[in-house]
Amino acid sequence: MWRDLILEAMADAELAEPATSEALAGAERVLGQPLPGDLSFLLRECNGVRGHYDTDVVWSAERIAKENASFRASADFAKLYMPFEPLMFFGDNGGGDQFAFIRNPLRDDVFVWDHESDGRSWAANGLADYLRRTLEDSGDWWRD
Repeated sequence: MWRDLILEAMADAELAEPATSEALAGAERVLGQPLPGDLSFLLRECNGVRGHYDTDVVWSAERIAKENASFRASADFAKLYMPFEPLMFFGDNGGGDQFAFIRNPLRDDVFVWDHESDGRSWAANGLADYLRRTLEDSGDWWRD
């Protein structure tokens, strides 16, 4: 399902091999919370998606764990930004902004974190909408 949606939106998107059950369980263990259902199912089909200009539209399970743990543990970030615990980053735009699910409270919507302003704005109605928008438009579609 997810592979078809991705390739329909962008025929030359790069899809990684499926994530292992161990990788998914490891990410959830590091994060201390389950991955959103749609994201977990996508990662089971392809453990990462590259879009326009080799942008990491969806990170691998391992990178999701690593990046989120790093953001949440950084003392420097704690001084500069609002807390990251409510967010679960899973992809980026290649320029520093990152896409996330809100985990507290649980939401299926996708939000974008602006690395320059620490702004957190709604971007898409879930993962499928996010994939269509980001793979069909190589620009800053979430700002329109």
